[in-house]
Amino acid sequence: MAIKFSLTPNPTFKRDVSIPVPGGKTVSINFTFKHKNRDAFKAFIDSLEGRDDVDIVLDVASGWALDDAFNEENLGELTQNYLGSARAILETYIAELSGARKGN
Repeated sequence: MAIKFSLTPNPTFKRDVSIPVPGGKTVSINFTFKHKNRDAFKAFIDSLEGRDDVDIVLDVASGWALDDAFNEENLGELTQNYLGSARAILETYIAELSGARKGN
């Protein structure tokens, strides 16, 4: 079955993010990400320096598949307790948006 293509992408998309957990393991969390067109993506990348991790994640994501509410407070807890989480979320977002997925 052929996939229908549209010049107007969906405003959101979902992708699993591997969050690093101390001890060398990862836990997968499904995030709902916001689509950005080329100009919005460039502006976003240009705005990253000096921004807080939570603010960056809120700029690219609108939800997650956790029992905890997706909000500033809980994102703060995630990024405080799992130091590599913000980077993992951002790298996954960039890879998915640009079509540069890792591996199979």
